[in-house]
Amino acid sequence: MICPFCREKDTSVVDSRPTEDGTAIRRRRVCTCGGGQRFTTFERVQFRELSVIKKNGRRTPFDREKLAKSFFTALKKRPIDSDTIEKVVSKISRELEELGQSEIQSSVIGKKVMETLKNLDKIAYVRFASVYTNFREVGEFGEYIEKLDGKPKK
Repeated sequence: MICPFCREKDTSVVDSRPTEDGTAIRRRRVCTCGGGQRFTTFERVQFRELSVIKKNGRRTPFDREKLAKSFFTALKKRPIDSDTIEKVVSKISRELEELGQSEIQSSVIGKKVMETLKNLDKIAYVRFASVYTNFREVGEFGEYIEKLDGKPKK
């Protein structure tokens, strides 16, 4: 593993343990150059290379970090800890791999994120929905909030 600080090719593993949900191994590393910088890496099982088919038909590799960033953005300043976010990102990634397909529509991923956020934090759900569904008017926020509350608008 290359040190992210000095680009030295020689690093040592100081500690290794499974993550809380058991889907990855967390390794604490130290650079063997004179600086002794420490950093953490994660090792995850990857069953197959997944491609995402965008709305415009373009294909891009599935990026777990981009999925995580979406959750962190939607949940910014909300009372959800980063471990919980990592668990839901791992869960969605696993579900996508278990579909048995090498190509997945971006809408499938978006729906999974929406379902997860709806159960996790309703504010984050509306935040994500406003970007994902491309709200054009303020009234569209109200429609989503109505659906969450289950109460019709007066």
